[in-house]
Amino acid sequence: MRIATWNINSVRLRLPLLTGVRDALAPDVICLQETKTPDEFFPLEGIKALGYPHVAMRGMKGYNGVAIFSRHPFTVLPDTPDWCLKGDCRHLGVMLDAPGGPIELHNFYIPAGGDIPDRLVNVKFAHKLDFLAEATEWSVANAAAPRRVLVGDLNIAPLEHDVWSHKELLKVVSHTPIEVEALNRWMQKGAWYDAMRHFVPAEEKLYTWWSYRAQDWAASNRGRRLDHVWVSPDLAPALKGMQVLREARGWEKASDHVPVMVELG
Repeated sequence: MRIATWNINSVRLRLPLLTGVRDALAPDVICLQETKTPDEFFPLEGIKALGYPHVAMRGMKGYNGVAIFSRHPFTVLPDTPDWCLKGDCRHLGVMLDAPGGPIELHNFYIPAGGDIPDRLVNVKFAHKLDFLAEATEWSVANAAAPRRVLVGDLNIAPLEHDVWSHKELLKVVSHTPIEVEALNRWMQKGAWYDAMRHFVPAEEKLYTWWSYRAQDWAASNRGRRLDHVWVSPDLAPALKGMQVLREARGWEKASDHVPVMVELG
């Protein structure tokens, strides 16, 4: 079972790029964030034409939005929270009909948090921290459940080598100590295991995002690992492979994020 995650930054704009993702990674399931379209305008037929007949989406006009599509059947989980009571389409959960038994799969898009890492003066940063706190408490109630996978753009690079410069980014939103602490608390209390770092040691650089502001993103290589795949501890022994599709950042009309795929066997 291959599960991929990608912040596509508009599914209608970048629908053609999904062919490249399919061909490069051969995923059984693709989870998207920032689809940026209401459900009625989601390119459903285009997704199905790629070979993914099972599709669920939760979208809104111009912002946020998540989607899951799969070669295998699934059912949408009906009781996922309305995070921070905003109804802003940042989470979609499904029960996936997978080989070896069902997998509970969650696709998240965590708020970016704005530019100022102070909840008292920046409502976007406060929203991010509140969302993480709610997600932590939600995970605690489900921490004992088996065969769980959580993917998405979590908008935090927690480790020193998840960013191009730990020292320079300590006061930059996405790598501040308060965010890192909140993400680690979510992972620990929810009994999650970092599937990407299972394959790449913590002392090695690992990025999934490069800013549009860079004149030459590849040459400067000032990246961050904002996209994550977590699994429940019982699935850790089943981890067989991981790939970051770095070349996707150089595609025409690219997203600033690249797809990540984890294989379970």
